[in-house]
Amino acid sequence: MLTVRKAEDRGHANHGWLNSYHSFSFANYYDPQHMGFRSLRVINEDMIAAGAGFPTHPHRDMEIITYVVSGAVAHKDSIGNTEKVGAGGIQRFSAGTGITHSEFNPSRTEALHLLQIWILPEQQGITPSYEQKEFPADTKRGQWQPLANRDATEGAAKLHQDAAIYATILEPGERLTYTLKDDRHAWVQIVDGTVTLNGTLLDKGDAAAISQETELAFEASTDAEILLFDLA
Repeated sequence: MLTVRKAEDRGHANHGWLNSYHSFSFANYYDPQHMGFRSLRVINEDMIAAGAGFPTHPHRDMEIITYVVSGAVAHKDSIGNTEKVGAGGIQRFSAGTGITHSEFNPSRTEALHLLQIWILPEQQGITPSYEQKEFPADTKRGQWQPLANRDATEGAAKLHQDAAIYATILEPGERLTYTLKDDRHAWVQIVDGTVTLNGTLLDKGDAAAISQETELAFEASTDAEILLFDLA
């Protein structure tokens, strides 16, 4: 079963410095039909103006992943990390027992485009931690590049949940498949471009929730970038 979440149906908030689209209920956007999918709780597509960002604020008991589409994000947190992540890279921090952090666009001229992702951890009260990974475009072309998973395999960041995040970049006409194991579910997020997934057309910003399927077949109509979440 494949259920499409169209880009234009997402929640939307434009604060001037921040233009954000919410796949699931978030902040002032509430939709009881879209509270998350499996352990996936938040996917916000954020466009952040040059020199702007989120001031220091707290989190706890959440796996928070940032996927940078373009530009760079500057991160600072209460456990001593001051880092910057560029396009194609991710940062993951486990809020656990509690952490404060800020996220800013350090550029004075270029907007920052990112996906903010929250995944519920499999247990509460873990020790807060942070890591970041760089994934050049060539590592994603025509293949599934692991970004984060439970066992931190194949160069991926660690998730404290039975979940895995992959990315790929496809050229027009290029095909790629993904096999879901029994009793697994998937969320597919189109970062850019247009693709067909099992015969269903998906455009930039669209997503699909997938259950009771085993073979996922993708074909790109344009240059495309895709995130895939493999979920328990």
